Amino acid sequence: MKIISGTLPSDVVRTVSRVFEDLRTPFSLKLTEMLVNKDWDGISVVELDPRKYTDVQLYAKDAACAGLLKKLKELPTTWDRRAAAIEKWWSGERDCYRTNERIGRYLPEHRASADSEGHVESIIALSRKIILEWLGPRPPQLAEGRFGPGSTFSDRSGRATIPDKMSSDPVLTRDAIYYLPQWLGTMWGAHQAQRGGELVYVPGNRFATVEKNAKTHRSIASEPSINVFYQLALGRQLRRRLLQSAGWDLDSAQEVHRQVARESSVTREFATLDLSNASDTVSKNLVKILLPPLWYEQLDDLRSKKTLIEGKWVVLEKFSSMGNGFTFELETIIFAALACAVTREGRPFGYRGVGRLGCDVFVFGDDIIVKNGVARPLKSVLEFFGFKLNEEKSFYGDEQFRESCGGDYFSGFPVRPYFLKELPNEPQDYVVFANGLFALTQRLAQTGILLGRRAWFSVVDQLPARVRVCRGPQSLGDLVIHDSPLTWTVRYRRDVRYIRVLRPHRTKVVWYSLFDPSVVAACAAMGLGTAGCDNKHLNGGVIPRNGLLGYKVGWIASNAS
Repeated sequence: MKIISGTLPSDVVRTVSRVFEDLRTPFSLKLTEMLVNKDWDGISVVELDPRKYTDVQLYAKDAACAGLLKKLKELPTTWDRRAAAIEKWWSGERDCYRTNERIGRYLPEHRASADSEGHVESIIALSRKIILEWLGPRPPQLAEGRFGPGSTFSDRSGRATIPDKMSSDPVLTRDAIYYLPQWLGTMWGAHQAQRGGELVYVPGNRFATVEKNAKTHRSIASEPSINVFYQLALGRQLRRRLLQSAGWDLDSAQEVHRQVARESSVTREFATLDLSNASDTVSKNLVKILLPPLWYEQLDDLRSKKTLIEGKWVVLEKFSSMGNGFTFELETIIFAALACAVTREGRPFGYRGVGRLGCDVFVFGDDIIVKNGVARPLKSVLEFFGFKLNEEKSFYGDEQFRESCGGDYFSGFPVRPYFLKELPNEPQDYVVFANGLFALTQRLAQTGILLGRRAWFSVVDQLPARVRVCRGPQSLGDLVIHDSPLTWTVRYRRDVRYIRVLRPHRTKVVWYSLFDPSVVAACAAMGLGTAGCDNKHLNGGVIPRNGLLGYKVGWIASNAS
């Protein structure tokens, strides 16, 4: 649904107004006035500080109102969102330059004359030791490359399926040439050799942005195809080593973070810390200082050392950015090692702990949880190495609020707002909207707040009658409208209960018949499977990212209550 004349669709405005009216606080009345006056810029910059609240109910109400529209991508604000993302990218480069200059004397080749910062050298030495224990001295000799779902330097988002990537000319940086023998041994490399494809060398990655919220876009980098193929391989190895050596499973870490955050909002035992622009401020010198030399060399060979931004190639001060296949795992390991080191070396600050992941340190990307007494010394260490604590989203001390990995807790109560991120258009979008409000109602109910169902009904009323009856349990996700069991549409067949749902129906298919048979064989060897097989397309094809085109009402077996 398109925005016309700087406004929002009437059904969305009506729904939001009903939420504000039902929660009715001085803050919600202020937001109602902004909504009536179409002050979209004001709505997008509203911030709440939970430290200023003592009443969990009042905070939960105000947070629910503040969060409802602030991440809506189509909110008609006047901000230049791409310009904001570009400025943040340059800010990260400036920060990394200063960090590289400041910590350059701690590089291995300069370490003998480095100790002018008191305990800095001991923190570095301990962090290096911890990372060596986790990763071992060297990466595997053979990396099992893999494709990611996103675009690359040469494969734009409209043509970024795996067969598309295997069919285009492979792209890499000069430093990644050492991976060519491994790459030629893959079915992708064999296909390119057979077709006589040429290698394309580029200086680095390409800057791009994606939608984030009503104020700014998010910057990402589109990496050369061969580079990211092996970046993802090393990222997976980093993840495996962290699990095998430290027992820290990044696949389940988010739930652990939320549980610790919830308990600590009552006990105050742990602090939850968040960093600003974290991935863009991991400087190249810091990675060289902390990682085992052989690990550093391989990661450095595969990373992009330049970025094409606004028509110019810029030499990077950061080590890697979002879009690189190992950035998330690398930043997790660096932050975790620093947090563990500060925890173990906490005597100058009156605290010393075990300093072990999953015990008294928890890290997922730039979400960091440490003991309360470690928060301030860790903040100092992080700042020395070029990172900025996001004070608005970091909580420690006697504050009764904690936040981590999408979980917001006030004195043990979940107070996470619902964020409407995209305007609803198709029936499935309204189902998602309704379920978001239903979940918000349940969270508010835990604090004793009755939101009511007026806003929820205003969303459900937008649905066709045949979809409106697709109601069921939350375990079925957004295939159904979440509601009480009395409203579910069910039928039984041979003692099996079926629930009426709105299920995916039509998908866009990129047909294998468009590609060389060797590409199709390589896809089959990778276990991609096929979609859309029919008499016309006997071999089927692959479904691209965001390839879902439509839904239809159907039935699904479910014993969920």
